[in-house]
Amino acid sequence: MEGIELEQAIELLTAQVKPVDDVREVLLLGGLGSIVAENYFAKFDNPPFNRSPLDGYAVNSADTPNNFKVVGEECAGDFWRKTLKRGEALRIMTGAAIPKGTDCVVRQEDIIKVDAENIFVPKKLQHHENFCFAGEDVKSGDLIVEKGTILTAAHVAVLASQGYSLVKVYRFPSVTIASTGDELLMPYEKLAKGKIYNSNLYLLQARVIELDVALGNLGNLPDDPEVVAKKILEYDRKTDLLITTGGVSVGKKDIMHEVVKKIGEKIFWRVNMKPGAPVIGWRTENFLCLSLSGNPFAAFATFELLARPIIAKLNRRADFMYKRIKAVMADNFPKQSRGRRFIRAKFDDGKIYLPEQHASGSLFSAVDCNALVDIPAGTGALKIGDKVEVVLL
Repeated sequence: MEGIELEQAIELLTAQVKPVDDVREVLLLGGLGSIVAENYFAKFDNPPFNRSPLDGYAVNSADTPNNFKVVGEECAGDFWRKTLKRGEALRIMTGAAIPKGTDCVVRQEDIIKVDAENIFVPKKLQHHENFCFAGEDVKSGDLIVEKGTILTAAHVAVLASQGYSLVKVYRFPSVTIASTGDELLMPYEKLAKGKIYNSNLYLLQARVIELDVALGNLGNLPDDPEVVAKKILEYDRKTDLLITTGGVSVGKKDIMHEVVKKIGEKIFWRVNMKPGAPVIGWRTENFLCLSLSGNPFAAFATFELLARPIIAKLNRRADFMYKRIKAVMADNFPKQSRGRRFIRAKFDDGKIYLPEQHASGSLFSAVDCNALVDIPAGTGALKIGDKVEVVLL
C-alpha cells in the first residue's frame, strides 16, 4: 500500500502487534511502573488487631470518669495477653494492640496522674472512642491490587503490608532503535567535514525510555543494505518493535526499501502527511518495523504519531496514547497546506504558540514544544484566533 492516511497507517501497524503477555515475578520495587499480571487479595485483616491511634491509656468507657489503677505498659509490637478488670488501665502507645476488657483509649494529656500506679480520668469517654478496628483498612479476602493495574508506590506499600515480597508483572516491551547513514557520527567522535552527529538516535532512545520500554540499540548503520539487513536480523526474537531513521525516500542511498525486500514484508510506504511522509511500515517474521525519515523533526513527529500507538498497545498502557484537543491560535502561520501538515507548537491554557522555525531538519525549535497542530489538507494560512486540532505530546 502506498500513500495512505495517518489513521489507516496506525490501524495497520497496531493490528500487527498484541500486548506483551510474558509474565515475570519480581521483587516489589522491581515491578514499579509495570502492569500487574494477576489479582492480589488480602491474606488477613489489616490492621490484624484492634489498635490505639494515639498515646494514652486503655480503659473501659463504662467506668469513666473515675480513678484507674495502671497495671502495665504496652508499646507497638508488644502484646498484652491478660484481660483488664474493671477499674484497671493499661498505658498504651500509638499502634499497640488494645487489650481485652477495654473499649477505648483516653489521651495521655487528658488524664490526671495521681501517683506512679494510679490515674484519674476526669471526663466521660464513649464506647470505641480513640479506637482503630481490626480490618479497618483492608479485610481478609479483599481485592487489593487488580490485574492490569500500573504498579505504583501505593500498591507496593499495600502488598508489603500483606506480606507479599514478590509480584507478577508483564515484562516491558523491547523497542530497538537504529539510524542509517554514512554521514552519521556519535557525539563522542571527532566531527569531520561532511559528517553530522546523530541526534535522531538519542532522541528516539530517550523517548523510548520515557515511555517505560526496554531499550535496544543498533546504533549507526552504514548505507549498505546487506550490512543493515544482517544487523537487524541479529535482533530476531530479541525485540518487539524496531525503529530506524533514514533511507526511506527515493534517493541513491535510500536503502531501506532493499532491506525490506531482503528480510521482511512491506505493509505500507508513504503516509499523506508532512513532515515524514516517506515512512515505511514493515515486518520481519518475528517483529514489527517502522522506518522513519532521517530529518530530525520528521523523525520526531512520526515517532509520536505512529510509534506511540504501537508502544501503548504493546505495553498495555492506554495512557501512553497521545490526546487530541481543540485550541486557539495565538500566532499566525502564513503557509498554505496543500496536504495534511503537522507543525510543532507550545500549548498553554487553551492557546497555541508557534516557534519561528518549522523546517523538518530543524530540531532546536522543538525543545519547548509540547504539541503538534494537525492542519488538514487544503487549509490556507492560519490566523490568530483560528480554532485548530492539536495532538498533545
